[in-house]
Amino acid sequence: MDSLQIAVIGGGAAGMMAAGKAASLGASVTLFEKNDRMGKKLYITGKGRCNVTNACSVNDFLANVPTNPRFLYGAAARFTPADTMELFENLGVALKVERGNRVFPVSDHSSDIVNALVRYMKENGVVTRNEKVAAIRPAEDGYVVETSRGSYPFHRVIVATGGLSYPTTGSDGDGYRFAKELDIDVTPTRPSLVPLETNEAWCPLLQGLALKNVALTAIDTRSGKVVYRDFGEMLFTHFGLSGPVVLSLSAHLPDPTPGRYRLEIDLKPALDDATLDKRLLSDFAKYANRDFANALSDLLPSKMISVFVGLCGIPPHQKVHSITKVQREQILHLLKHLTVTVKRMRPISEAIITSGGISVKELSPKTMESKKHPGLYFAGEVIDLDAYTGGFNLQIAFSTAMAAASAAVEE
Repeated sequence: MDSLQIAVIGGGAAGMMAAGKAASLGASVTLFEKNDRMGKKLYITGKGRCNVTNACSVNDFLANVPTNPRFLYGAAARFTPADTMELFENLGVALKVERGNRVFPVSDHSSDIVNALVRYMKENGVVTRNEKVAAIRPAEDGYVVETSRGSYPFHRVIVATGGLSYPTTGSDGDGYRFAKELDIDVTPTRPSLVPLETNEAWCPLLQGLALKNVALTAIDTRSGKVVYRDFGEMLFTHFGLSGPVVLSLSAHLPDPTPGRYRLEIDLKPALDDATLDKRLLSDFAKYANRDFANALSDLLPSKMISVFVGLCGIPPHQKVHSITKVQREQILHLLKHLTVTVKRMRPISEAIITSGGISVKELSPKTMESKKHPGLYFAGEVIDLDAYTGGFNLQIAFSTAMAAASAAVEE
C-alpha cells in the first residue's frame, strides 16, 4: 500500500460524505455498501424531499441535539449547517429554506441530494464495492476489511453503517457489532423520533386528524416532574399519536414503561384561562339555544367534537343556555389539559433515528477516532448522537463525517 488507503463502510449520508472528503484530500478511498444502490435511507428522508440540514447557527443546531451535544461542538463548528448548504450548492443542488429553517432541494426530490453525493465521490476517484462487510480486523499496518468476496488491507477505516431505524434500508446494527468485537463500548439503543402508542380508546377515533398549533407537555408520573414541553403540530393515528411535536418528545422518554408518562395537550395555547373563558361565553351566547354537541364548531375541528363532548361528561343534547359554571370549568380544563398516557413507543423499525450507539467516551470529539484503536473512525447515526426533526440529524452525519475524513487523511 504505497498511498494512504482508506475504507469507508456504509454508503449512506455520512459514508458518502466521508468518502468524498477523504478522496478530495488525496487518499485512495474504497467505499463498501451492501445495498444495490447508495443512499437508500436518504431517498425516504423528509417524506422523499430530503431535509438536508437546518439554516441555523451552530449554537441553535446544538440546542436541537438532546443527546451528547457537547461532544459534537468541535465537529459542528468546523463543518456548520452553512457549510453543508454551500457544499451542495457547489455540487449543483439548488436549495430552499422553509418553515423552521428546514433546508430542502428546490426540486423537492431527495434523489438530487443522493446524486450529488455520488457525484462528489466519483469526481474525487472513490472506488465503490457492492459487498457486505463481515468484520474489521486490526493488522500490522492498519486494518483488514473482510467481506464474503475477500479481505482488503487499509491504513484507516471509517465506519458509517447507520443505526437500527428503517432496517429495510440496510441499517441492521453492523457498526455496533464491529465495535463490540473490538471491545468498544456501545450504549443501549432505542427508537427516537418515533410515534407513540397510547392507552386511550378514543385516540383511534380521531385517526388522521392533525392539530397544527397545540402545546404538548409530558409529565413523569413517578416524580411528577415535567420532562418535556413543546409547541407545534401533532397527528392522531390508529395506535395513538405522531407528528413533529410527538416525534421530538420521544427523544426525551428513555424509559417508556407503560403508563409512566402522562401527556397533556393544550388545544388553545394562545389563550390563557381567563381569555378562553370569555371566548366560551361568547360562543355560548351565540349558540344559546343549540344542543351542546352542536355549539363547538367554532372552537374545535368537526372530527373532534363528538369525542370531546364524551370526555366532558356533559350530555350532548343539553341546551347551551343551561350549562352551569362548573360544567364550563370542565370544558375549559379539558381544552387546556386533554390527557393521554403513553403505552409504549412504536418499534425501532418505524423510528426516524436510533438513540444510543458507539459511546462518545470511546471517541475523540475532534476526530471521531477510536481511543482504543488508532486509525479507526466512526461517523453518523452509528454514534450515540441524535437530534430532533428539522434537518439536524443529517447535519450530525455530515459534521461527523467531515471530522473523521479530515482526521483520517491529515493524521
